Amino acid sequence: MQAIGSPLICYPIRLRPKQDIQQAMVDFVKMNGLKAAFVVTCCGSVTKAKLRMADSTTIKELTGHFEIVSLVGTLSGGENGHLHISLSDPEGHVIGGHVVGDLIVYTTAEVVIGECTGAKFKREDDLETGYDELAIYRK
Repeated sequence: MQAIGSPLICYPIRLRPKQDIQQAMVDFVKMNGLKAAFVVTCCGSVTKAKLRMADSTTIKELTGHFEIVSLVGTLSGGENGHLHISLSDPEGHVIGGHVVGDLIVYTTAEVVIGECTGAKFKREDDLETGYDELAIYRK
């Protein structure tokens, strides 16, 4: 297990209709030079989402009105971060997965981005999983 104690700074932001949540957060992290950013919380709604399911191959493209039930993940160390989301449809059915694109705001997305100011996140090949996984370093 890899862990580093670090002070925390939070950045609340509000995204407006038709903005892409993932892209807006990645842009914010890059523009502000954040090195160990993550999603503290997010609530709001989307009209479109592109998710990869747990089998790592199935992609689902959702359109309609969905409430954001949960959005978590890291934003530094990788090109698009590593985000997972749970969405509920108008009947209350929930679907979730790995965000792979097109996470478009319907009415609002109220996001709090946190940064571990004493750490740096990177993505590195993991021979055990075969994927680029989170590596944590002291800043």
